[in-house]
Amino acid sequence: MAVNLSFAACGFLGVYQLGVVGALQRHGQRLLGGLQACGGASAGALVATVVITAPHKLESCKDFAHGFAASVRGQVLGAVTPGYDFMLELRKGLEDILPCDAHLRAEDRLHISITHSRTHRNHIATRFHSRDELIQALLASSFVPVYAGLKPVEFQGQTWIDGGFTDSLPIMPQGRTITVSPFSGAQDICPTHTGRSSRTLHLANMDVHFTRQNIVRLNQALFPPSQSRMHALGQEGYQDAVLFLEREHWT
Repeated sequence: MAVNLSFAACGFLGVYQLGVVGALQRHGQRLLGGLQACGGASAGALVATVVITAPHKLESCKDFAHGFAASVRGQVLGAVTPGYDFMLELRKGLEDILPCDAHLRAEDRLHISITHSRTHRNHIATRFHSRDELIQALLASSFVPVYAGLKPVEFQGQTWIDGGFTDSLPIMPQGRTITVSPFSGAQDICPTHTGRSSRTLHLANMDVHFTRQNIVRLNQALFPPSQSRMHALGQEGYQDAVLFLEREHWT
């Protein structure tokens, strides 16, 4: 059966999703064998890109995520500290990780959610003329105004901001899309709901529980937690993915 993977916008909680990918690579070869496309928004788009274009660089991605988080934690005001260039740090990481032919590997298999800066309409980018253009799409999908800078990112002649504002969890048009999120909710792979509230919020195509746990995680998405907590989030993603594979009989 043809399947797709979609990774939610989640900032520095992307380490959870990298943990999920690690579990799929180790225990989910049956699933990955039928993988036709990956999609995502913001940090989720970064993870999706790694799955499609550089699956062998997973450990390098984890190292970059932890180093990037440490860099932001070391700033007086985090990412918004005057003089700190959040987008430049992200670009450097992408340039180090993505192969020269990443745009060719990504064509029609990678779906990146971006938001038009003026109309605020969503667009799913699936074709890229060069590796640099692919990187521009990823930077656009990750650009949170003010937090990451003041000037929207240019991609294919127009300017864009974070795709998580309009479609945080893109669903592919064909086949089953398996959704992944570090926020507890209705996604296929996500943390177990532990709060008392049964209220669910629908946010940019993602259903999440309205709980204290998710509020804490939302804060950690922008203001990265300690290194030990980052490692724990990665392990949590790994375990949640293993449970999903067992539940779906994909092991």
